[in-house]
Amino acid sequence: VQVYAARALAWRGVFGVHTWISVKGRDADAYRVYEVIGWRHYRGMPAVSISGRAPDGRWYGAMPVLLADLRGAAAGRAIEGIDRAARNYPYAGTYRVWPGPNSNTFTAHVVRQVPELRVHFPTTAIGKDYLPGVVAASAPSGTGYQLNLFGVLGLMASKEEGLELNLLGLSLGVAPSPLTLKLPGLGLVPLLGDG
Repeated sequence: VQVYAARALAWRGVFGVHTWISVKGRDADAYRVYEVIGWRHYRGMPAVSISGRAPDGRWYGAMPVLLADLRGAAAGRAIEGIDRAARNYPYAGTYRVWPGPNSNTFTAHVVRQVPELRVHFPTTAIGKDYLPGVVAASAPSGTGYQLNLFGVLGLMASKEEGLELNLLGLSLGVAPSPLTLKLPGLGLVPLLGDG
Protein backbone atom coordinates (compact mmCIF):
# COMPACT_ATOMS: atom_id res chain seq x y z
CA VAL A 1 0.00 0.00 0.00
CA GLN A 2 1.44 3.34 -1.00
CA VAL A 3 0.08 6.87 -0.72
CA TYR A 4 1.36 9.48 -3.16
CA ALA A 5 1.14 13.22 -3.77
CA ALA A 6 2.10 15.17 -6.89
CA ARG A 7 1.68 18.82 -7.80
CA ALA A 8 -1.76 19.49 -9.25
CA LEU A 9 -2.37 20.40 -12.88
CA ALA A 10 -1.82 23.94 -14.22
CA TRP A 11 -2.20 26.93 -11.86
CA ARG A 12 -3.47 24.71 -9.03
CA GLY A 13 0.00 23.14 -8.79
CA VAL A 14 1.40 26.43 -7.52
CA PHE A 15 -0.61 25.96 -4.33
CA GLY A 16 -1.54 22.31 -4.05
CA VAL A 17 -1.08 18.64 -4.72
CA HIS A 18 -3.24 15.74 -5.88
CA THR A 19 -3.10 12.61 -3.69
CA TRP A 20 -3.94 8.96 -4.36
CA ILE A 21 -3.59 5.47 -2.89
CA SER A 22 -2.05 2.50 -4.72
CA VAL A 23 -2.54 -1.08 -3.53
CA LYS A 24 -1.41 -4.49 -4.64
CA GLY A 25 -2.54 -7.56 -2.74
CA ARG A 26 -0.25 -10.49 -2.15
CA ASP A 27 -1.64 -12.56 -5.03
CA ALA A 28 -2.73 -9.68 -7.27
CA ASP A 29 -1.40 -9.38 -10.82
CA ALA A 30 -1.52 -5.57 -10.87
CA TYR A 31 -1.92 -2.48 -8.72
CA ARG A 32 -5.23 -0.73 -8.13
CA VAL A 33 -5.15 3.04 -7.81
CA TYR A 34 -7.83 4.84 -5.78
CA GLU A 35 -8.31 8.57 -6.32
CA VAL A 36 -10.82 11.32 -6.95
CA ILE A 37 -10.57 13.09 -10.30
CA GLY A 38 -12.45 16.33 -10.87
CA TRP A 39 -12.96 16.00 -14.62
CA ARG A 40 -14.80 12.72 -14.05
CA HIS A 41 -17.37 14.55 -11.96
CA TYR A 42 -17.64 17.38 -14.53
CA ARG A 43 -18.43 14.76 -17.22
CA GLY A 44 -21.24 13.20 -15.19
CA MET A 45 -19.29 10.23 -13.83
CA PRO A 46 -18.55 9.43 -10.17
CA ALA A 47 -15.51 11.43 -9.02
CA VAL A 48 -14.01 8.30 -7.41
CA SER A 49 -11.76 6.39 -9.79
CA ILE A 50 -10.48 2.86 -9.17
CA SER A 51 -8.09 2.05 -11.99
CA GLY A 52 -5.06 0.08 -13.04
CA ARG A 53 -2.92 3.11 -13.92
CA ALA A 54 0.74 3.16 -12.89
CA PRO A 55 0.83 3.26 -9.07
CA ASP A 56 3.65 5.80 -8.96
CA GLY A 57 3.06 7.44 -12.34
CA ARG A 58 3.40 11.14 -12.94
CA TRP A 59 0.32 13.28 -12.45
CA TYR A 60 0.05 15.38 -15.63
CA GLY A 61 3.84 15.52 -15.79
CA ALA A 62 4.44 16.12 -12.06
CA MET A 63 6.68 13.59 -10.29
CA PRO A 64 4.94 12.00 -7.28
CA VAL A 65 6.30 11.97 -3.73
CA LEU A 66 5.74 8.91 -1.54
CA LEU A 67 3.82 9.87 1.63
CA ALA A 68 3.35 6.39 3.10
CA ASP A 69 4.45 2.82 2.38
CA LEU A 70 2.85 -0.16 4.09
CA ARG A 71 3.89 -3.76 3.38
CA GLY A 72 3.33 -7.31 4.58
CA ALA A 73 0.48 -8.44 6.79
CA ALA A 74 -0.44 -4.86 7.79
CA ALA A 75 -0.83 -3.94 4.11
CA GLY A 76 -2.96 -7.02 3.53
CA ARG A 77 -5.29 -5.98 6.35
CA ALA A 78 -5.42 -2.39 5.10
CA ILE A 79 -6.32 -3.21 1.48
CA GLU A 80 -9.82 -4.44 2.31
CA GLY A 81 -10.49 -1.34 4.43
CA ILE A 82 -9.17 0.95 1.70
CA ASP A 83 -11.44 -0.63 -0.88
CA ARG A 84 -14.48 -0.42 1.43
CA ALA A 85 -13.77 3.23 2.39
CA ALA A 86 -13.24 4.23 -1.25
CA ARG A 87 -16.43 2.55 -2.44
CA ASN A 88 -18.41 4.14 0.42
CA TYR A 89 -16.93 7.63 0.04
CA PRO A 90 -19.86 9.92 0.88
CA TYR A 91 -18.93 12.66 -1.65
CA ALA A 92 -18.45 10.55 -4.81
CA GLY A 93 -21.03 12.72 -6.58
CA THR A 94 -19.42 16.03 -5.60
CA TYR A 95 -16.16 17.77 -6.48
CA ARG A 96 -14.86 21.25 -5.71
CA VAL A 97 -11.24 22.33 -6.05
CA TRP A 98 -11.62 24.57 -2.97
CA PRO A 99 -12.31 24.07 -0.12
CA GLY A 100 -13.39 20.53 -1.02
CA PRO A 101 -14.42 17.83 -1.30
CA ASN A 102 -11.59 17.04 -3.71
CA SER A 103 -8.87 14.41 -4.21
CA ASN A 104 -7.21 15.26 -0.90
CA THR A 105 -10.54 15.10 0.96
CA PHE A 106 -10.99 11.62 -0.49
CA THR A 107 -7.52 10.36 0.45
CA ALA A 108 -7.79 11.82 3.97
CA HIS A 109 -11.24 10.19 4.34
CA VAL A 110 -9.84 6.76 3.39
CA VAL A 111 -6.82 7.21 5.68
CA ARG A 112 -9.09 8.04 8.64
CA GLN A 113 -11.07 4.82 8.02
CA VAL A 114 -7.99 2.57 7.90
CA PRO A 115 -5.98 2.66 11.16
CA GLU A 116 -2.98 0.90 9.59
CA LEU A 117 -2.41 3.92 7.34
CA ARG A 118 -0.64 6.70 9.18
CA VAL A 119 -0.19 9.43 6.62
CA HIS A 120 1.27 12.84 7.34
CA PHE A 121 -0.23 14.96 4.55
CA PRO A 122 1.74 17.95 3.27
CA THR A 123 0.31 21.43 3.84
CA THR A 124 -0.15 21.59 0.07
CA ALA A 125 -2.85 18.88 0.24
CA ILE A 126 -5.60 21.49 0.20
CA GLY A 127 -8.91 19.83 1.03
CA LYS A 128 -7.41 17.29 3.47
CA ASP A 129 -9.09 19.19 6.30
CA TYR A 130 -12.52 19.45 4.68
CA LEU A 131 -14.93 17.81 7.14
CA PRO A 132 -18.46 18.50 5.95
CA GLY A 133 -21.16 17.73 8.47
CA VAL A 134 -18.73 17.41 11.39
CA VAL A 135 -16.60 19.85 13.35
CA ALA A 136 -14.21 17.39 15.01
CA ALA A 137 -12.40 14.31 13.70
CA SER A 138 -9.24 12.35 14.27
CA ALA A 139 -6.14 13.67 12.55
CA PRO A 140 -5.38 11.72 9.35
CA SER A 141 -2.42 9.99 11.05
CA GLY A 142 -4.70 8.84 13.87
CA THR A 143 -2.33 10.33 16.46
CA GLY A 144 -4.38 13.39 17.42
CA TYR A 145 -7.47 15.44 16.66
CA GLN A 146 -8.63 18.28 14.52
CA LEU A 147 -11.40 20.85 14.60
CA ASN A 148 -12.56 22.31 11.32
CA LEU A 149 -15.36 24.37 9.83
CA PHE A 150 -15.93 23.25 6.21
CA GLY A 151 -12.20 23.28 5.37
CA VAL A 152 -12.08 27.06 5.81
CA LEU A 153 -11.00 27.45 9.44
CA GLY A 154 -9.45 24.78 11.61
CA LEU A 155 -6.87 23.60 14.09
CA MET A 156 -5.07 20.26 14.36
CA ALA A 157 -2.98 18.93 17.24
CA SER A 158 -1.33 15.57 16.70
CA LYS A 159 1.74 13.65 17.77
CA GLU A 160 2.67 13.04 14.14
CA GLU A 161 1.36 16.12 12.30
CA GLY A 162 2.18 18.52 15.13
CA LEU A 163 0.30 21.77 15.52
CA GLU A 164 -1.38 23.13 12.42
CA LEU A 165 -3.67 26.09 11.73
CA ASN A 166 -5.89 25.88 8.66
CA LEU A 167 -7.17 29.17 7.26
CA LEU A 168 -9.10 29.28 3.97
CA GLY A 169 -7.72 25.84 3.09
CA LEU A 170 -4.08 26.86 3.59
CA SER A 171 -2.09 25.28 6.43
CA LEU A 172 0.57 26.79 8.66
CA GLY A 173 2.21 25.01 11.57
CA VAL A 174 5.06 23.08 13.14
CA ALA A 175 5.74 19.34 12.93
CA PRO A 176 7.67 17.75 15.82
CA SER A 177 9.86 15.02 14.36
CA PRO A 178 12.00 16.20 12.72
CA LEU A 179 11.29 19.78 13.77
CA THR A 180 9.77 21.29 10.64
CA LEU A 181 7.93 24.47 9.75
CA LYS A 182 4.78 23.98 7.63
CA LEU A 183 4.12 26.76 5.14
CA PRO A 184 1.24 27.28 2.70
CA GLY A 185 2.18 26.43 -0.88
CA LEU A 186 5.75 25.51 0.06
CA GLY A 187 5.11 22.51 2.26
CA LEU A 188 7.65 21.41 4.86
CA VAL A 189 10.77 23.46 5.69
CA PRO A 190 13.25 21.77 8.10
CA LEU A 191 14.20 23.96 11.08
CA LEU A 192 17.18 21.90 12.22
CA GLY A 193 19.97 20.33 10.17
CA ASP A 194 21.10 16.70 10.35
CA GLY A 195 23.41 17.57 13.22
